[in-house]
Amino acid sequence: MSKFLFIPFSVIGGILAGVISKKTFELIWGAFDDEDAPEPKHREISLVKLIVALIVQGAIVHAVRGLVDHGSRHAFQKMTGSWPGEEEPERT
Repeated sequence: MSKFLFIPFSVIGGILAGVISKKTFELIWGAFDDEDAPEPKHREISLVKLIVALIVQGAIVHAVRGLVDHGSRHAFQKMTGSWPGEEEPERT
């Protein structure tokens, strides 16, 4: 039941993570280059610059999404007393 109730938290957290990660990437990219970050749809770009931009952007998006998800789970637990997910990783 708590997984179902957690869905709105997850959706709002995903939107928030997207906004935060986009702004963070723009800020970090701006510190290294005066031009906007290249995108795959651009025709005349440096392949090396595109690869670096995609790697940095991916790392930021993944980290922010994980942190926001974890934080929203803690907020949900404080509000409901129930943790929405696994308590700890499976042991191998």
